[in-house]
Amino acid sequence: MPVVKKAVIPAAGFGTRFLPITKSQPKEMIPIVDTPTIQYVVEEAVKSGITDILMIIGKGKRAIEEHFDRSFELENMLIDKKKTKELEEIRNITKIANIHFIWQKEMNGLGDAIRYAKYHVGNEPFAVLLGDTVIDGVGKPITQQLIDVFKRYNSSVVALEQVEPHNVSRYGIIDGTEMEENVLLAKDFIEKPSPKEAPSNLAIASRYIFTPEIFSYLEKTQRGINNEIQLTDAMRAMVKKHAMYGVRFLGKRYDIGNKLDFIKTNIEFGLKHKEIGKELKAYLRELCKDLE
Repeated sequence: MPVVKKAVIPAAGFGTRFLPITKSQPKEMIPIVDTPTIQYVVEEAVKSGITDILMIIGKGKRAIEEHFDRSFELENMLIDKKKTKELEEIRNITKIANIHFIWQKEMNGLGDAIRYAKYHVGNEPFAVLLGDTVIDGVGKPITQQLIDVFKRYNSSVVALEQVEPHNVSRYGIIDGTEMEENVLLAKDFIEKPSPKEAPSNLAIASRYIFTPEIFSYLEKTQRGINNEIQLTDAMRAMVKKHAMYGVRFLGKRYDIGNKLDFIKTNIEFGLKHKEIGKELKAYLRELCKDLE
């Protein structure tokens, strides 16, 4: 049975919904409290047993590389000031996993970005985690939940989240048959259908386990919605010949891709933060009094 030890994190998009900050700052580096979004994603992969990560980046994303690299000047300053806790924290970031980077030359869609991982992945199964979405798994990380299903069926697996029917047009939607609790055998995937066309309200939720066959389908995929190579289109072709599964994951997805959800996420994570949680809760209580 192949073991999933590699992950691909696409992080090349412009992040236009967060302009003007994303003009010079990668959206994946926008912090949740005090930690960049993409660090949460990497930590999820590592907690799921991933040891080797390839990030697909683009123009203006150098800060991501620098975040996971060592900064000797900063380390020396922390040593001089005897800030041992902070020193250990930033050193741990650089040792979290074997992280590699490759540049997507043009913004041609998620499917195109994943194609860049072909030679890094080789003939192994691999995880895909979108770099701007944090998922707080219940019991175990969401990627580990997918890996568990992959081990049972030895086939590609995607994370699924139930969404409101009127929101299905924002997502890739699965058409599938229930195989066991929270696990569906996929029949088809439809990218951003209208509510009338949608076969379900189970949306693909930013996490995948793929067998290497996905690359041959990505090579043949023509440009689709937004004139981009859509991963969902490759999955639609693949599922006709290779079994694929969907997992209704246990946990909560935080979409950092829009401003309102980003603020909500910061509030929720802030309330759980050991340094500021109490004070933030007290502040929100006072603030809510004024809003009544």
